[in-house]
Amino acid sequence: MDNQQLSEIFKAEYSNLIAVLSNFYGLNDLQLAEDIVSDTFLKAMKAWSHKGIPQYPKAWLRKVAQNQLNEHYRRKKIYNEKIAPELGAKAQQTEAIEITDKIIEDSQLQMIFVLCDPELKKESQLCLALRVLCGFSIEEIAKALLSNKENINKKLYRAKKAIKDKGRIEMSLTSKDYIFRLDSVLRVLYLLFNEGYYSSVNEANIRHDICWEAMRLCLFLSRQKDFPKQKIYALIALMCFHASRLNARTSGENGDLLYHEQDKKKWDKGLIEKGEKYLTFSSAGNIVSKYHIEAAIAYWHTLEDQKKWDHILQLYNKLLTIEYSPIIALNRTYALAQATSVDQAIQEAYKLDLKKNHHFFCMLAEFFRMSNKIDKEIEYLHKALEFVNKENEKKLILKKLEKVNQQRSFNE
Repeated sequence: MDNQQLSEIFKAEYSNLIAVLSNFYGLNDLQLAEDIVSDTFLKAMKAWSHKGIPQYPKAWLRKVAQNQLNEHYRRKKIYNEKIAPELGAKAQQTEAIEITDKIIEDSQLQMIFVLCDPELKKESQLCLALRVLCGFSIEEIAKALLSNKENINKKLYRAKKAIKDKGRIEMSLTSKDYIFRLDSVLRVLYLLFNEGYYSSVNEANIRHDICWEAMRLCLFLSRQKDFPKQKIYALIALMCFHASRLNARTSGENGDLLYHEQDKKKWDKGLIEKGEKYLTFSSAGNIVSKYHIEAAIAYWHTLEDQKKWDHILQLYNKLLTIEYSPIIALNRTYALAQATSVDQAIQEAYKLDLKKNHHFFCMLAEFFRMSNKIDKEIEYLHKALEFVNKENEKKLILKKLEKVNQQRSFNE
């Protein structure tokens, strides 16, 4: 049995089954839905280890999940304690259903918006999204968020309890509910993609699986009819432009490569073209969100244009008026160095409150490299080493130190 294929099937079907069970039966206990799905996967592993993966594995899982739920209905204790009190008028509706693609799509849409309830804490929304929407294990979530299994379990427990304490899962969302929660949903998907694009995992800087999950969910949203699409299209464009450079960002043991170090031949032109298409879609109307501006910045990064850094700098200036953060301001200083003056960029960087951020010191080292001030470059690379945690990044900084020290020796 192909374990990799099995893992992909389970992860793809996990969120589908959770969404349908929670939607159709009005379950107020996400843990019960998760238990049913876990039992379904366990039965699959036992059956498939002897007979092999069936021709239609998703249909097999959906049928077994239906049977599992019916079995729960027949168990009097579970029925009385967990289902009947919450179902009210639905208590007598014990007939099985056929889990179709349409039911899954409707249920998953509702589940995305239910889990992104604005009343839930941001980190809880992210944990729930990774668990319920993307099918990540507790261990995977802990690694992705640089935490441990105990903390993640606590966050998930509190998030599920918060949903339960509201009385019941709000599966009957109105069009107004969808529109009201859309920003929360997009923010979670944005954070998901960023977590994949610059992973918190020590072992790897990039988590492709998280990036693709975020893109899949965004594309799924773009096909729905319940809310405006401009921000969704802009976020898809942003993801496409960034994802186009994923394969060019790493180079063997050298870890992450900076933008100017990447082999542009490795950029995915197909994704760049899709990004351009969705960026065009996003421009219909008067909405200009942070996703529009970030997508435009990413778009200009894909071009070989003499004036591109001027455009990027102007876009960063506009982005900072919409949503200020020291990291955005730090990224702006690089555009400032390219478009205007390295010395001016250094002065702007010094103003930022990022004295314990290794990216800040790496950026200053890069500016001094551009100014050919080797001693200052070495000074700030050493400061970056004091605050870096990830082994890959530490190796990258050490490699740069080795190179610049060799250059200084040669000059002497």
